[in-house]
Amino acid sequence: MSARKLEPSSSGFTDVKVQARKTSLTLPASTVSLSKNGIEFRSPTAIAPWTEMTVDLQSRRSATKFHCTGVVVACNGSRHSGYHVSMLFTGLSRQTQAQLKLLAYS
Repeated sequence: MSARKLEPSSSGFTDVKVQARKTSLTLPASTVSLSKNGIEFRSPTAIAPWTEMTVDLQSRRSATKFHCTGVVVACNGSRHSGYHVSMLFTGLSRQTQAQLKLLAYS
């Protein structure tokens, strides 16, 4: 998955909210790597593969909100150093796919 780190000044996004049934994280946009197919981030706790999650992104420039669902495909690390989580988006509309593609490759 080709990913691009979201820099707050260039992405125009506020914090990224990632949620699952037992996990809720609010991540600074600069710590998230985004691609048109998914997202990568660090987590203080392990998240089991195949866990379904939601991601909320909100633009600073407009009222545009992205609400994406996906599944964790990898989680590597340790409780001492933290975990690197890779999540694949599922069921995105064509419009959301196009907007994420522009954001990921701009």
